[in-house]
Amino acid sequence: MLKKFYPYEYVESVFSIDYQKLYDKGYKGVIFDIDNTLVHHGEDSTREVDELFKVIQNIGLKTLVLSNNNEARVKKFLENIESPYICDAEKPHISNYLKSLEMLDIKKEEAVVIGDQIFTDILGANRSGIPNILVKYMRKKNETKIGKKRYLEKIILKFYKRNRFCQNRIGNILKKEVKL
Repeated sequence: MLKKFYPYEYVESVFSIDYQKLYDKGYKGVIFDIDNTLVHHGEDSTREVDELFKVIQNIGLKTLVLSNNNEARVKKFLENIESPYICDAEKPHISNYLKSLEMLDIKKEEAVVIGDQIFTDILGANRSGIPNILVKYMRKKNETKIGKKRYLEKIILKFYKRNRFCQNRIGNILKKEVKL
């Protein structure tokens, strides 16, 4: 029962992923969530995120932003990023996950969803049959409160970490650490 909530991969951040490795494995598109995945909730894009999209696209991967935010928020975030988007996505409902695939003109197995929430991003991707990567949600330094869903996510992740067969289903996607 819990498997529908399990991500294919669980990583530190969008910056720890080696997108060239994803491309080499046959992936053609990356579908991103925004808030607490790419930037803190409600914040504008950063220079690092803008550059990340350019790097990903230069590799040959298509990008799309799939967000439950309204259009004004998504457009503001994408001010310096060339990428299609779907706003008011009603995640985890599958319709806009499938629409994302149509917009990118790719198959389910050629896409990967990247997000920070199990009950929206990961559940919706799993329901849609799309491989996915859960990133640790971004928190500000002095932020101590987390929502009730985050506590439930912690419980699910404990079970996930005990089930080796559900982990690393994409396999070897992390950047190599550079030793100094």
